[in-house]
Order: sequence, then C-alpha cells, then structure tokens
Amino acid sequence: MSGWLPKSPKARRRLTLVAAIAPVLALAVGLTLWGLRDSISYFYTPSQAIEAKPPPGRSIQLGGLVQVGSVVKHPDGRVEFTVSDRTATTRVTFAGDLPDLFREGQGIVATGAFRADGGFEAKQVLAKHDEKYMPREISKALKEQGEWRGEGAPPPAYAKDGE
Repeated sequence: MSGWLPKSPKARRRLTLVAAIAPVLALAVGLTLWGLRDSISYFYTPSQAIEAKPPPGRSIQLGGLVQVGSVVKHPDGRVEFTVSDRTATTRVTFAGDLPDLFREGQGIVATGAFRADGGFEAKQVLAKHDEKYMPREISKALKEQGEWRGEGAPPPAYAKDGE
C-alpha cells in the first residue's frame, strides 16, 4: 500500500467515496453553467459596453439616460434613441410599445443584443420611475461616472444638448 493513503479502512472508504463523487459533482456544475450561458444577462452602461465589447447576438442589459433630442419614431412602429452615460453613447432600436414612463432625459434599461454594425437591438425597454428605485448595478455605475441624480442634483449638461 502507498504511504499517503490512510491506514484505517473506514477512512480509506471515505476517501474513495469523495474521490468518486467530486468529479461527478464538478461535471454537473459545469454542465449546468454551460446550459445557462444563454440565460445569463450582463448589465453594461454604454462606456462599459464599448470597453467589454460583448459579441453580437449575446443578450445583455444596457442602461443609462435617454439623450434629449435623440428619440426618433418611425411609421412602422420602430423607435430609435440614444442611451448615454458621461463618456459614451449607444444608438438603440426598439420595435414595440415603449413604457408610459419613457421620456428623454430619463433612465432606462434595455434588454437586447448588439448587432454586427454596433447598434443595439432592444427586445424590452424598462423606464425608471425614480433613482430611488434603480437597480443597484445601475446606481453604482452612474455614481462612479458622476451621473447620479438621486439626491436632487441637476441633470448633466449633455442631457440638454439639442434643446
């Protein structure tokens, strides 16, 4: 017998059992994560998305402020608008009904994917009621970029461009 195995038969049985279960458990966790890879939705602000470069077609959440003067409604029901943070902007296209609270200068979260041309195709748009009810990831990202207006700060200067 090898010197690294326990001398007790009971301890050897336990070690054999653990050695048999560990790879099966690791395989189960790996297969679960692989199966969920398309269900996971990452959150980005426009500047984080530019830095991370998510591949076209991968489902993500894009959050930021709707730039004032950027909303264009097409006759076919499509709506195009620009979502921005302090340092970057992303053009978003959405086909469907926008939420009642959607407006320029307002915070939104769009779920969708980037196209190969760099535009963002949204499948769902959620408008924020107030910064008090903002998801933690968005408020943290906006605070880091100096965009947070939860304490009554005035809107950023770029939000007034085009007025």
